[in-house]
Amino acid sequence: MFLNTVLVVLTDLAARLLGNKLFRQHFHLLLSAVLVFGPALSLWVSHHSIFAKRSHFLYRLFLRSGWGWTCVFVGSFVFLLSYSIRRSVLHSLRHLSRLAVAGGLWLCFCTLLDLLENTTGSCYEPLSTGPEVTGGQPLLVLKEGESKSECLKAGMVWRGYEVSEDVFLLCLCCLLLAEETSVFGPYLRLGGVSDAPLRILFLLCVLLLGLWIFLLLCLLAYFPQFPTQLLGGALGCLSWRGLYQGWYRMGPSWYCPGRPGQGLLNMKTSSAGAEDTLNHNHYN
Repeated sequence: MFLNTVLVVLTDLAARLLGNKLFRQHFHLLLSAVLVFGPALSLWVSHHSIFAKRSHFLYRLFLRSGWGWTCVFVGSFVFLLSYSIRRSVLHSLRHLSRLAVAGGLWLCFCTLLDLLENTTGSCYEPLSTGPEVTGGQPLLVLKEGESKSECLKAGMVWRGYEVSEDVFLLCLCCLLLAEETSVFGPYLRLGGVSDAPLRILFLLCVLLLGLWIFLLLCLLAYFPQFPTQLLGGALGCLSWRGLYQGWYRMGPSWYCPGRPGQGLLNMKTSSAGAEDTLNHNHYN
């Protein structure tokens, strides 16, 4: 009973924050401020910290499979919430299709970014011995005719025009999590049934959002790479704006999955006027 009370209190507070109109409207601005000013943290953090190593288990366990973690937790929450309201698998799949669209967009951009780095880059062989070493950094000798895969396999360095895929993924996942979980607050205010599994999934999504923000701060503070990280974050924000602030506003149809909560918040326990007010506040 005590644990259930704690769960209810925590999820209610988190749902109230994520469902707040000011938070929904300005979260992307907060994320943009983190991207712009986050690298300044490198002046204060210790480079002997465990987070200054790319081999840290948080990077290995979560960052390399960030989209998978996001799909598992957000997909489970969206499916359980939509199915518990409508009892329709097709309706739930329509809401889940937003994740499929975002995943396809992420894969397309990753492919284009890899192509950009391959076509604009060159292979260099570092000279680690001799008088060529200056300032602790080895000089690089250009190696003609090497592809990126061959270059890296040979232990050499590939230099090309980069956009940080890690920052791109983290920004997209943060904005997606904030959008998909924001519907839980209005759902609770309408008197929706919320059992323990649904609340636990929501809380896990909130914790995942906090983890992505923490890892984003770690990347910016311990591995600052300007402007590649800023470009990656901008690409993530533009992807979110194109989907959630653009395409999904067109409403549910055969070519559009609609916005989070659309078709779910018209609870039987609410009046038509309350529903219209909630939909107006949530979607504008």
